[in-house]
Amino acid sequence: MANNKVVNVVENLAKPIIEELGLELVDIEYVREGADWYLRIYIDKDGGVTLDDCESVSRPLSKKLDEVDPIPQAYLLEVSSPGVERPFKKDRDFEKAIGENVKIKFYKAINGKKTAEGILEKYDGETVTVLLDDDNREIFHLKDISKINRTILI
Repeated sequence: MANNKVVNVVENLAKPIIEELGLELVDIEYVREGADWYLRIYIDKDGGVTLDDCESVSRPLSKKLDEVDPIPQAYLLEVSSPGVERPFKKDRDFEKAIGENVKIKFYKAINGKKTAEGILEKYDGETVTVLLDDDNREIFHLKDISKINRTILI
């Protein structure tokens, strides 16, 4: 079964379990690393995810996956928080980060730079507005961004 098909089937199985627990499904990865396959489920909630939250998802999801058996080969199931500095993938990721410090990597240099850092001020689905570290405000098109994520200032 192709990786995208596995992810779609697992999403349909996982989402009701996760939402019933008051959690958010952030992402699913089905990847091969070395000789092993990993099915990674990333969950989140306001205030952060606990080990108990991960276990509360892992047990019933593992049981459901055993029943439906959508994955032909052996794999390791991991349920975890995606982490504060995860790359943004969904509209919700951008919206939750408004007012937060972000780091942006571009596919090719923009204004002579391959990266930018600053405070995410606005997101409209096609562009982001960022107050840069030099107090200049810039608008970047998502099509030019290879990666954007929160950064933690120390």
